Amino acid sequence: MVVDTIKENLSINKLVSSKREIIFVEGDMIVPDSKPDILSTICTSGVVNIYNKEIMDNKVKIAGSINTYIMYLSENGEDKVRGISTNLDFSENINVTNCREGMNSIIDVKLKTIECKVINGRKIGIKATLEADIKIYNNEEIEIINNIQNAEEIQMLKENLKVNSLIGMGETKINAKDTIAIDNIDNLAEILKTNVNIIDKDIKISYNKILTKAEAEIKIMYLTEDNRINLVNAKIPIVGFIDIQNINEQNICNVHYEIRNMIIKPNQVEEHSIYVEIEVGVSCTVYEEKEINIIQDIYSPCENLTYNTRQITTMKNRRNFQISKQINEKIILENLENRTILDVDINPTIVKENRLKTKVLYECELDMRFLVSDNNLDLETRNTKIPFDFVVDNLENGEDANMEIDMETRDKNFVIQDGGSVTTNVDMLINANSSENASLNVIDELQSSGEREEEDYNIVLYIVKKDDTLWKIAKQFGSTIDDIARTNGIEDINLIIPGQKLYIPRYAKKENRKVEMVNYV
Repeated sequence: MVVDTIKENLSINKLVSSKREIIFVEGDMIVPDSKPDILSTICTSGVVNIYNKEIMDNKVKIAGSINTYIMYLSENGEDKVRGISTNLDFSENINVTNCREGMNSIIDVKLKTIECKVINGRKIGIKATLEADIKIYNNEEIEIINNIQNAEEIQMLKENLKVNSLIGMGETKINAKDTIAIDNIDNLAEILKTNVNIIDKDIKISYNKILTKAEAEIKIMYLTEDNRINLVNAKIPIVGFIDIQNINEQNICNVHYEIRNMIIKPNQVEEHSIYVEIEVGVSCTVYEEKEINIIQDIYSPCENLTYNTRQITTMKNRRNFQISKQINEKIILENLENRTILDVDINPTIVKENRLKTKVLYECELDMRFLVSDNNLDLETRNTKIPFDFVVDNLENGEDANMEIDMETRDKNFVIQDGGSVTTNVDMLINANSSENASLNVIDELQSSGEREEEDYNIVLYIVKKDDTLWKIAKQFGSTIDDIARTNGIEDINLIIPGQKLYIPRYAKKENRKVEMVNYV
């Protein structure tokens, strides 16, 4: 006979696999006929575009390109500094255990290093190192039994839990376009270098929609027709809507941005300007914190109950943090006297993480590349690192937390001091998402196969063993916690000690007892 149960729906989105992988991308570039021969390279930079991600059984495929910019010294004595650009395509299959087709992913691909080598005056070899941070999630709709109708003779061990139930997921594609003006006296010859970062990420929830807001911070170094080097900075709004039903402002939203395609070129229509078009993919996952009252164990002193149990892993304690970090250091770079800092590339990286009970401590580095120039427009690069750290605190369990870290470089300032030292001031914003896995013991297919056989005892003496609880003892002998506590004068049902003697009474039906049965939570 099937027992009449009351069930509750739970939508889980559990992290099933996490992996960080290094991807090496190599390729050659032929210098166009319109460009002079290469004497030596000055610096190489790039922007990663991801245009395809595919989840397969135990494998993830990532495909994209690196918009690569190379500044070089030409063999032409008149036009010393020149620039060329190319797209370096890549496609990588990465082995990831436990992932399956149809699962969801958050994949963050960052450019760690890029460099080039002159093969001959007309050919360059390019080598880039990417870091892919891969997280695979699986969605599942489950039903959990949280109560039983007419359960006077059934004992239930319940537990109140707070878990993060998935409300919905969505994504959108945003095409951000703008024209960036340069100085009116500058006649643009070619683009030498480009950096793009997505910053100032924010959301607003209203009317079953999520408004995502961010900015593309763009830095472009260019060469003028009269052989001057200049730099222009701009911010382009990235705004879009994602439709997800049944959401509210109390929900937890995790938003992920990725650049999918990018076009940066001299504007052919309007003079003294650069045309920029960036395609950005935005995905969002929304959770609610849900309190569930779940049955962890069940038995009946008077009926034979049969059921299945299974372990379900879901998510709990999902939280978002924002941490501001200021880095103020004085660094020494060689041969900076009488030179000007044209540009500084900054790449924050996590070197090590230390997990403690309520916190995670991150040891990091600012990888910095200074592009400097003298009065004769001779360009050189200087590389250095600044160590820094930050802490994500107030965690429920830092040792087992699932962490997602995104570091934004905000304001930055560099001043050359006497003697060649550089005063460095960098403001950073760190976006951290944390969660923990929660294991649930779910009971289903609960049935009764009739009354239990009558025991041939009225009372038994039992000596408490290590790890015993009143629940385990009552279930073992077909009694109840209430009857054992009443018989032995126990006031705190959670306090029994090994070696303690207990009298275990045989279960008596409700109509034959003075005290009613209760559910113990």
